[in-house]
Amino acid sequence: MQSLVQIVLIGAPGSGKGTQARLLSQQYGIPQISTGELLRQAVQSRLPLGLEAQAVMDQGLLVSDTIVMGIIRDRLVQPDARSGFLLDGFPRNLEQAQALEKLLETLDRPLTVAILFQMDSEYLIQRLSGRLTCPQCGAVYNRYTSPPRFDDQCDNCGTLLRHRSDDNEETIINRLRVYEAQTEPLIGFYRSRGLLAEINADGPIPTIFRQIRRVINEHRQRRAPLRPRKGKVPARQSKSPAAARTARRVSTTSAKKKSKPRNLPPAKKRSGKAKKTRSR
Repeated sequence: MQSLVQIVLIGAPGSGKGTQARLLSQQYGIPQISTGELLRQAVQSRLPLGLEAQAVMDQGLLVSDTIVMGIIRDRLVQPDARSGFLLDGFPRNLEQAQALEKLLETLDRPLTVAILFQMDSEYLIQRLSGRLTCPQCGAVYNRYTSPPRFDDQCDNCGTLLRHRSDDNEETIINRLRVYEAQTEPLIGFYRSRGLLAEINADGPIPTIFRQIRRVINEHRQRRAPLRPRKGKVPARQSKSPAAARTARRVSTTSAKKKSKPRNLPPAKKRSGKAKKTRSR
């Protein structure tokens, strides 16, 4: 039985986490979990934690990690997350990573791997400043790297594409600085636990996807259980008592035969004695 696939994706805004998260969710049949989306759903559903989060947000404050971890816990015990999960963009800092680790220990569901998307900052700025999104179907384009066939129009549904007001160079640089400051200790945290895998996120989507699948499989193999299944005896212990006694006798006899040559006199002396006997 293969181990669960439980993944954390770490990467700067615009590094392609969302695209790869959707592909991985389809590949492994696990839910893609975004804390922002979880909070919105909890608020809309009028769940207790959602109401707490709404009260905090109404005051213009950030939702506490305690509330966020409670919402994540409720999500991880849902039936569709039994085979694993994929956390997209969470945790964002060291405190959240430590809280997540304690939660997974409580659930007895250790993390498989934390994947870090590495990308040159200049290329990131270009990708973010040229990003265009479709408000209707969610398709994402880029003026510089992957433009739509028709200017500012979605190839899928024809809807007018939007450019985020905060996707300008100055704002993007500030966002990247905040990301780097928060993520540096997070990277060290997962590296110290042997869970960090770094990939080059600057390339074609299929190439990046193959990189990610390879590191996931490597980490799953490291965590695969080596114990024999219950009710089964390892092959070396499955011999009957009679067969075991026969094997021991054969082994003892073989050992004696192998040991005799070591007790014989050297070959030259034997050869000399044999000649004297014949001459007499």
